[in-house]
Amino acid sequence: MLRSIVVTSALLAAVASAVAASAVNRDSEPRTLIVTEGGSKSELALGAGETVEFCPNGCFVTMPNGDLEALSGGETVEIVGGVGRVK
Repeated sequence: MLRSIVVTSALLAAVASAVAASAVNRDSEPRTLIVTEGGSKSELALGAGETVEFCPNGCFVTMPNGDLEALSGGETVEIVGGVGRVK
C-alpha cells in the first residue's frame, strides 16, 4: 500500500512538472519576470543564459518590457533584447 502511494506521488510530481511553463533568458544580463499565481505576486529572476521552470497551474506573467501574458503551462517564455515572447 505504501509503495503504491509513493509511486502515485512520484507520477503526479512528474506530470505537474511536465506541464509547467519555462522561461529562457537569452540576454547577456539578468532579467526579471513578475509572476502572479493564485492571487500572489512574486519576482522570478533569471540570470544571463538561465532557463527555469515555473507556473505549473497557470499564471499571469509580466515581461521585462511590461507586456502581460496569461500562461496555462507548457509554454516557453523566451527573453531576447529585454523583450519576452511566448512560444
